[in-house]
Amino acid sequence: MTRMIFSGYGGQGVLTLGEIVATIAMKKGKHVTWMPSYGPEMRGGTANCAVIISDKVIGSPIVLSNIDILVAMNQPSVDKFLPLVSPGGLAMVNSSIVTDKVKSDNVDILEIDATNIAVQVGNLRVANMVMLAGFLKNTDLFNLDDITDVLEQRFEGSRSKDLIPLNIKAIQAGMA
Repeated sequence: MTRMIFSGYGGQGVLTLGEIVATIAMKKGKHVTWMPSYGPEMRGGTANCAVIISDKVIGSPIVLSNIDILVAMNQPSVDKFLPLVSPGGLAMVNSSIVTDKVKSDNVDILEIDATNIAVQVGNLRVANMVMLAGFLKNTDLFNLDDITDVLEQRFEGSRSKDLIPLNIKAIQAGMA
């Protein structure tokens, strides 16, 4: 069982990020939960989602502790969730926004310059895809083809379909 939290400000795409990871796992035949949580604000408020992936039936979708993987897009997310990451767990931090050095004696910290890389790619809003690249490189849960398939499925027929190449470009930049 892998327990994850994706967290940041509303508008940073953390719910989408968690949904993509959950969808990939579901397509691979895993048991999955995805549970969003957000404040009443549309953008700028707090948002996070819990994702659990397991080979067995999942008893509860709630992740209150024992987090295996944290994706934190801002400082409040680091402050709130880093203490809940299990020893030996992984915390991926958007170092473009979290400017304080994140330290932990028992959690692996991966700093990803996600927002700045997204700006270089051409759109600030794909910072979540840069973080997804970090997730891809540092876990063995899926590969780039899995992401591409889910992005195409998720955006097919929508007005956002034209953004698929930009999202893929952001993932590739994050991988580099």
